Amino acid sequence: MTRKTERSEALFADARRYIPGGVNSPVRAFGAVGGNPVYVAWAAGARIRDADNNQYIDYVGSWGPLILGHAPPRVVTALREAAGRGTSFGAPTEAETTLARMLVEALPSVDMVRLVNSGTEATMSALRLARAYTGRNKIIKFEGCYHGHADALLVKAGSGALTLGVPTSPGVPADTAQSTIVAGYNDLEGVESIFREQGEEIAAIIVEPVAGNMGLVLPTPGFLEGLRELTDRYGSLLIFDEVITGFRLTYGGAQNLFGVMPDLTCLGKIIGGGLPVGAYGGKREIMEMIAPAGPVYQAGTLSGNPLAMAAGITTLSVLARPGVYTELERISTLLAEGIADAAKRTGAPVSFNRIGSMMCTFFTPDPVVDFKSAVKSDTEQYGKFFHRLLDEGIYIAPAQFEAMFVSTAHSEEDIEVTVEAIERALTG
Repeated sequence: MTRKTERSEALFADARRYIPGGVNSPVRAFGAVGGNPVYVAWAAGARIRDADNNQYIDYVGSWGPLILGHAPPRVVTALREAAGRGTSFGAPTEAETTLARMLVEALPSVDMVRLVNSGTEATMSALRLARAYTGRNKIIKFEGCYHGHADALLVKAGSGALTLGVPTSPGVPADTAQSTIVAGYNDLEGVESIFREQGEEIAAIIVEPVAGNMGLVLPTPGFLEGLRELTDRYGSLLIFDEVITGFRLTYGGAQNLFGVMPDLTCLGKIIGGGLPVGAYGGKREIMEMIAPAGPVYQAGTLSGNPLAMAAGITTLSVLARPGVYTELERISTLLAEGIADAAKRTGAPVSFNRIGSMMCTFFTPDPVVDFKSAVKSDTEQYGKFFHRLLDEGIYIAPAQFEAMFVSTAHSEEDIEVTVEAIERALTG
């Protein structure tokens, strides 16, 4: 289709006068693919419409939380009813306990949860709690895994496997970064080496059980199990960042799918039904260290916001119904097989990763199993692919190192249209 862009371009120019870079989260600026961002004006089901009245089939889904699609009627109704009772109280509500109970019942590793406002807040709070519980200061994170923009997590690997992290952003104190050790995702041997050298100082490992921020990268067999064994052996905690995977892969999260139970779990996205939300939870003896039950301080004026609770409770209630994930898997499989077949027919030098309703096309012919293999991708070719799809009315992530998300709102017709567009885009 011939896209109009004048209105979005004008809106972006105006935004740059008042907002740094014109956006409130960097990837939205299209810096990784070039061009100007699409300004969304309306959305319903699997489709969005921009300010220039172009319509797209959407596979971003607000970066994962919209597993039921945009503006699902049940969620919208719940939000209207909740808003009519008040939008924020700064006091406890029954809905907070309801959502907390649903999370505890869905996640076998979780006895108690604390609701917060974002995934970043959940991970930074979980790390503080882990340090307090173990009496240790160092943490291990993995290259290519993103856990929010807290200082201790904005680090990259040093010059060797045992080198402590160095800041990746100005404003992150070097001393803070030095408490973070960066390991290779899916490199269990490397993690074992770190523990042999510094195990008595390590409070926790934090990991995305399925990495979703270097593109989509699955854990190799035994990797998560090995992390569990190492943390048990050295008295450290294992933290799963399931902000993306929680309730995306199955009811509960990746821990249910893989059968590996962490000590602490961080959640977000789907549990708020599209509204700002986060949570962290785990074993009772750990969680009862949080104020006011214990000495570890964490607070938030809007934590447990009644609108987010209403959207989250409604979304999880729908997902808990029999057959929802079976149908989502069926639709996701159609798309995945269609993309794989299109790649074969065109001979495009790409590789493809998928688990459930998350998937990613990498512009490299080699398998992608970690950060080093992911960054071999041809990001320039991905940018061209992205814009060709945009012109075809298909909206995917404006960055190579992000995942596509399928929702229950995507139809077989949507998938057919998408696969045909992808084949043309790969042909170039």
